[in-house]
Amino acid sequence: MVSSSPSPAVPVLNIANVLTVVRILMVPFFIWFLLLDDSRGGLFRWLAVLTFAVAIYTDKLDGDLARSRGLITDFGKIADPIADKLLIGSALVLLSVLGELWWWVTIVILVRELGITVLRFAVIRYGVMPASRGGKLKTVVQTVAILLFLLPLQNLGDWAWWPAALVMAAAVVITVVTGVDYIVQAARLRAAARR
Repeated sequence: MVSSSPSPAVPVLNIANVLTVVRILMVPFFIWFLLLDDSRGGLFRWLAVLTFAVAIYTDKLDGDLARSRGLITDFGKIADPIADKLLIGSALVLLSVLGELWWWVTIVILVRELGITVLRFAVIRYGVMPASRGGKLKTVVQTVAILLFLLPLQNLGDWAWWPAALVMAAAVVITVVTGVDYIVQAARLRAAARR
């Protein structure tokens, strides 16, 4: 009989989790830069764009590192989505506060994001709802839309607003459709567990 030794515990302090924490720490700097610029499209606006872009890249990087190096931890599972929601949420709210994005867009996206997070916790006793391809597409399109809105569009001319608005419209549609899909998944998961 071959005895299997338990796999070593993954330390919480690893590169993937450090990148997640760095992303959380970047959020106040992003907010500060965007507020300092106050829709003028100057240096602070570009610093906000750069901070957002680097923070979003750390999201991809920490996920890739966690999977490829076996660094997935309970801390990372909790902190990573929190970091994402802080970054995306603060960008949407600030763009609306500055009058550059319609409030209804921010509300629809944030209600969906928070609602699905709560739903995932509510059905966790029946099983885990993994991120779907649609959910990943939603994140990519939201990110591109926010980056386009963060660019100092007023300096580029009226035409520059239209591509940003079209991508944001696509982000809203995908956000709503994938939200409905998660609700259907949760109902199926619950029904299957009760059989």
